[in-house]
This record gives sequence, structure tokens and C-alpha cells, in this order.
Amino acid sequence: MKNILVTGAKGQLGQALKTVAAPYSQYNFIYAGTQDLDITNAEVLANYFGLQHIDACINCAAYTAVDNAETDEDAAFLLNFQAVLNLSEICQQHGTQLIHISTDYVFDGKQNRPYSEEDEPNPQSIYGSSKLRGEASALGYNPDTIVIRTSWLYSNTGVNFLKRMQELMKEKSSLNVVFDQTGTPTYANDLAQVILDILTHKFEHAGTIAGGVYHYSNEGVASWYDFAIAIKAITGTACEVLPVTSDQYPTAAQRPAYSVLNKQKIKDTFQVKIPYWKDSLAACIASI
Repeated sequence: MKNILVTGAKGQLGQALKTVAAPYSQYNFIYAGTQDLDITNAEVLANYFGLQHIDACINCAAYTAVDNAETDEDAAFLLNFQAVLNLSEICQQHGTQLIHISTDYVFDGKQNRPYSEEDEPNPQSIYGSSKLRGEASALGYNPDTIVIRTSWLYSNTGVNFLKRMQELMKEKSSLNVVFDQTGTPTYANDLAQVILDILTHKFEHAGTIAGGVYHYSNEGVASWYDFAIAIKAITGTACEVLPVTSDQYPTAAQRPAYSVLNKQKIKDTFQVKIPYWKDSLAACIASI
């Protein structure tokens, strides 16, 4: 039986993996939160991997408070860079397949076509910079690492745009939401399923899948305003949603104006079918 370690297990992607992994009885999933395993400590990781064989590690742990990172740079780089370096080193030493999750915020958003894995990153925030350093450390030390960049992740758990909108739509009669930032919402359960598909493919075709960067989000394109309007329509709330520009809603960190991801590589490599974002949003809300 394959042992699969999931770090950051208490976050929304870690929780989604718990849900999606239920039918995978051929794998033994080990879910580790911050209190269970300090991945920022290389010695702790070495001891942990020395006690048991880990066949694969899915790193869901991340510092994701985008605005806070602007004034908390050390904490962002500790979890998004140093911890990833620690994991990539220990996984390389033990022959463990590492899957690391990254972000669309590694791009500057100045492009007008979906970003492919070959496009040059140019992060505009501390968060994006820390995630890009994490990618580089993982692949630089362990080229077999699979890095999956995703965007606008949400689920029925944790802190995310969907849950926040639902809360605000109950409290307020109207909301302002930016319409000049474009990307694609991604349902955490869909991403979790793809991760398990990739692992299964990797185990069944040992040595035939090269490491590297892959893009994954749901299909389609939306602004944050479109996302909010879809939430409003599905939930039937009476709250009025009003479009505003980013300069009317200033934030500490700069977000990319356009961060739609080209997913052809992951579809061709792993033969995955990607759901449309509105269909997945409806499924998520139905599960709450």
C-alpha cells in the first residue's frame, strides 16, 4: 500500500483531499497539519521521513494571506519558500514523489491571453514572489517535483471568496465587487481529484511522467464581479452586487489584472476533463 503524506491538511485543499480520497482504498493517506508536522524545520522532517516510508507528498501548506504578506514577508517566505525547499530535499533523498501547489499570482497580469507554463513569471506581490521562490526551490533541487499552479481556490470550508460573499450577502443589502480583475474560480474538490488522478497515473506508469510545472483551474473566464453574481444567482439572495474598479477598492498587495491559465498541458499529459467553473460552483454550494 502506498503511503501519501498530505501537508497543510487543515486547509481547504487538504480538507477537499480528505473528501475526494475516500474511495482510494489502495492508498494510506497521512494528513498532517501544522501541529502534527513542522515542515519549516528540516530536522523534524528528516526524523519524520526516517520513521516511515512516504511514497508521495502533496504539499497543500501555504501562507495565503495575500495582503498581510506585504508586511509579514518573513512568515510568507518561511512557509512558501523555506518549507518547500525542506520538503523537496527530503523527498528527493527518500525517492518520494512531491506534488506542490502554487498560484496564478506568479504572473503580472499584463498579458491578454491565457498564461501557459512557458510564459515568464513576474509576480507583483510578496505573496506571489514567495510562491515563485518555492517553485524554483522545489524544481531546482528535485526536478521530479510536480508543481501545479491554480487560481481563485474556493470550497465549502476555510476562508475563501465564496464563503465570504455568502456571509456578506446575508448581512448587507448591497456589495461592491471589482470587475477589472479576470481569472478563473477553482473548486478545491476538482483540484483534489486531479491531484489524485496524477498520483495514480504516476504510480501506474513509473518513470514515464516528467516533473515540472502544470496549470489547473476550472474551465472558463470570470471577473470577481462575475463570480459574485453567480453566487448571488445560485443562492437566490436579494443582495445587490455592484461592479467597481480596483482603484475603488484598494488593497495592500497588487493583484494581476488578468491571470487566466492555459490548461492544455495538464489535459494532454494526464487526460483529465476539467469542469466549467459555474457548474462546479453550483456543486459546491449544493454541498454546503
